[in-house]
Amino acid sequence: KTDFQKLLFLYCQEQYSSYLSTTKHYEFVPYRYGAFSFTCDADLRRLRKHGLLREGENWKLTEEGKTVGEKSLDRTIREFSNRYADKRGHRLIKETYEQFPYYAIRSEKAEDLFKDDPGTLQLIRVSKPKAAGAALFTIGYEGKQLEEYFNLLLRSSVTILCDVRGNPISRKYGFSKTTLSQICSKLNIQYEHLPELGIASKDRRGLSTQEEFRSLFRTYAKDIFENQGNSLVTILKWLHSGEIVALTCYEHEPSQCHRQCVVEALEQIPVRESRQFFKTYHL
Repeated sequence: KTDFQKLLFLYCQEQYSSYLSTTKHYEFVPYRYGAFSFTCDADLRRLRKHGLLREGENWKLTEEGKTVGEKSLDRTIREFSNRYADKRGHRLIKETYEQFPYYAIRSEKAEDLFKDDPGTLQLIRVSKPKAAGAALFTIGYEGKQLEEYFNLLLRSSVTILCDVRGNPISRKYGFSKTTLSQICSKLNIQYEHLPELGIASKDRRGLSTQEEFRSLFRTYAKDIFENQGNSLVTILKWLHSGEIVALTCYEHEPSQCHRQCVVEALEQIPVRESRQFFKTYHL
C-alpha cells in the first residue's frame, strides 16, 4: 500500500512536469512515510466497496476490476509501470525523498534510510517550513483539492485551524467537520470550531453583487462586537501564546466571506502591547 502511494505520487509528478496533464490527478501531503494522498486513500476504499479492488497485504484488482482497469490503461501508464516494475519498498521510498525532499519532512523513515547520506538528510531538513511567530491566516477551500489546501497550511506552519462555518458540512470530500478534524490531527494541526462566528445559510441566499455582500457583512460585523466578544478573545489568546492561526470557510475570495470581518474585528480590538503582535495573510 505504501508502494502504491509512492508510485502514484511519482506518476502524477511526471505527468504534471512534462505538461502531459495541466492538473495533477492527485495532490499529496508530507506524511508518516512520505508523500500521501488522503483523497486517493478514500478512492481506494470506494473501489473496494464496489467490488473492484481486494485489500490484503497488497491491493489487488478483482476480475471485474481488471476488466474496468484495462480500458483505462493508456500508453503513459504502461510505460511508467514498466520503468518502475522492479522498484519497491525502501528503494522506492528513497527515490521519492531524494527527488522531492519536502514530502519527507514528516517521515518516520528518513533518518534511518539516509543515515549514511547526510546531504539528503540536510535537504529534507531545510525543506521544512520555518515558523516566524504569531500570525493570522485566512483560507477558503473553494476550488482547492484537499491536499493542496493542507499544503498551504503546512507551508505556512499553521498550528491551529479555526473553522468559522456555522454548519461545517460539505459535499466535497475532506471538508466536513469530522474528516477535516481527523486529518488535522494526523498532520499535527489543532482543529477548533467556533460555530457562533458563522453566518446562517439563509442570510447568504440570493446574494450576487458586491454591494449585497457588503451590506450583509456590515450587519454581521456589528453582531460580532455585540455578541461574539468571547470568541474573538479566544482567537486573540491563541495568537498571544504564539500560535499560527488560520480561519477557514468555503469562499475563495476573502471579500466575499465573513472570515474577513472576523479579521477586521480582531485587528480593531485594543491589546496591551503598543505594537501589532500578529500579521494577517490570505491563502
